[in-house]
Amino acid sequence: MNNIDTGATALVLVSAALVMLMTPGLAFFYGGLVRRKNVLTIMMQSFVSMGIVTIIWVFGGFSLMYGKDIGGFIGNPFQYFGLQGVASATLQVPGSTQTMPLMAYFVFQEMFAIITPALITGAFADRVSFKSYLIFLVLWSVLVYTPMAHWAWGGGFLAQMGFADFAGGIVVHTSAGFAALASILIIGKRKIKKGEKLAPHNVTYVALGAALLWFGWFGFNGGSALGSNGLAAVAFVNTDIAASLAMITWMIIDWTREGKPNMVGAMTGAVAGLVTITPAAGYVQPWAAAVIGIICAFVCHWAIQLRAKMGWDDALDVWGVHGVGGALGTILVGVFAGVAVNNVSGLIEGNVHQFLVQLLGAGLAIVYSFVLTYILLWLVNLITPVRVSEEIEITGLDEGLFGEEAYVE
Repeated sequence: MNNIDTGATALVLVSAALVMLMTPGLAFFYGGLVRRKNVLTIMMQSFVSMGIVTIIWVFGGFSLMYGKDIGGFIGNPFQYFGLQGVASATLQVPGSTQTMPLMAYFVFQEMFAIITPALITGAFADRVSFKSYLIFLVLWSVLVYTPMAHWAWGGGFLAQMGFADFAGGIVVHTSAGFAALASILIIGKRKIKKGEKLAPHNVTYVALGAALLWFGWFGFNGGSALGSNGLAAVAFVNTDIAASLAMITWMIIDWTREGKPNMVGAMTGAVAGLVTITPAAGYVQPWAAAVIGIICAFVCHWAIQLRAKMGWDDALDVWGVHGVGGALGTILVGVFAGVAVNNVSGLIEGNVHQFLVQLLGAGLAIVYSFVLTYILLWLVNLITPVRVSEEIEITGLDEGLFGEEAYVE
C-alpha cells in the first residue's frame, strides 16, 4: 500500500473503537431502564450482536453493503466475501489524493452494523425469547440493514440521487426505530403483575450508558468524515452542541410539565439530540446544530407522548427517540445543509431538490424497515415462538432464559 494517509487511517480506526464502545454503553442504558428481573437479558441482546453481526459482516455483510452496485439496491455479495481482497485494497480519502486501507473502513462500518439491530431490543424488552431474537438478528441484519446501508453509503440508488446521510440518520436510527414500531405491533404488550412498577430499576446504569453513548458518538459522527480534517472537527462539535441543547430543552419540558426535572428524561433528551444530529453532523453549521437539538427535544418528546396515548408498548421508547429522531434529522439536512460545510445545500440556500430527496429517503426507509421487520417477525414466529411463556415473563427473563440473576442477595 502506497500513499496512505496515516492521519485519516488513525482517525477511522480510533473512531471504530469508539463506536464499538457504544454497544456496551447501550447495554447499560437499556439495562438500567428495564426491571431488575430482565436486566441481564437485554444486556445480552446487545453484547451478542457484537459476535453475530461480526460474523455476518465478514461473510457477506460488508460485500452486500459496499460491493459493486447491483441495480441500485444491493452490492455484489461475493466481491468481499470472507474479506477476500479487502486486506490489499484501499479507499480514497474524501478531499484528498491519499488513501486509507479498506480494512479500516470495513471495521468502522462493522461497528455501525453491530449497534443498529441492538437498538431495536429496547422496544420489545421483557418479552422476547433469546432464540427467536438470534434468528431475527441474522435475518434483519442481512435483509434490512445491509440494503439500506448500500442505498445511502455503498453507491445505491439514494446515493446516486444525491441523498445525504452523514453518519446514519436512516441507515441506523430510522431503520431501527421503525423496526421497533413494527415489532411492538406484532409482538404485543408486556404482561405486568398487579402492583408491579415499570420504573427503571437502576438510574445510575442509565446515566453511565448515556455517558458511554455520548462519548462513543464522537467517533460515530466525527469518524464519518473519513479524514483528519476540518470536516471531522465540525461533525465532532455539532454532535456535542446538539446533544447538549436537546438535553437541556428536554429537561425544561419535563420540569414545566411535571414540576421537577429528572435524570432519565435528561439522558433521553441527550440521546435524542445525538440521534437527530447524526445525519446532519457533517453538513450543517454549529448554529444549525443548536437549532436541531432544540427542535428534536420538542418533536421526540411529543412522539413519546403520542406513543403513550396510542397504547403502544415500546418499552424503552426506541421509536420516539431513534425512529422519529433519525427521520427528523434526515429531513432537516434538507433544510439546514450549507454548501460551505460539505458541498451540500438545503432550503436555507434555496435547494428544494435536496429537501425533496431527503424526504424521499426518509419515507422509503420508514416503509421498508417497518414492512420487512413485520414480515420477518411473522416468519420467525412460524419457526419458534417469538414471545416467552407467560410464566417466564412474569418470573423474569434472566432466570427463565439464562438461569442467572443480576443481583444475588
